[in-house]
Amino acid sequence: MKTDPDYRTAQKLSKQKWADKNPDYWKNYRDQNPEKAERNRMLQTIRNRRRSTRKKAPDVPIAKKDVRINMIFQPVGQFWLVPLIAKMDATKVNIYTISDTWQ
Repeated sequence: MKTDPDYRTAQKLSKQKWADKNPDYWKNYRDQNPEKAERNRMLQTIRNRRRSTRKKAPDVPIAKKDVRINMIFQPVGQFWLVPLIAKMDATKVNIYTISDTWQ
């Protein structure tokens, strides 16, 4: 069915008619889903950065155990974990502080 040229032409025309009837669809979608729009902007920035540095080898090591030296900074809140090497989607995580007296 998908290899049928008439089917493909009809699908293309149908998509075009829908897009013509709904010109503000993507603008409204981004307005109604700001979290997804922000995530897409962030991922596009990462893709752009990868594209511009694709020719160079990475200057940083892949993993480092003692990254957090400054104990004043408290990484609490919502963060996006974004892999820089493997091609995977970003993951939203919540990080909380647990006091030493908690049991």
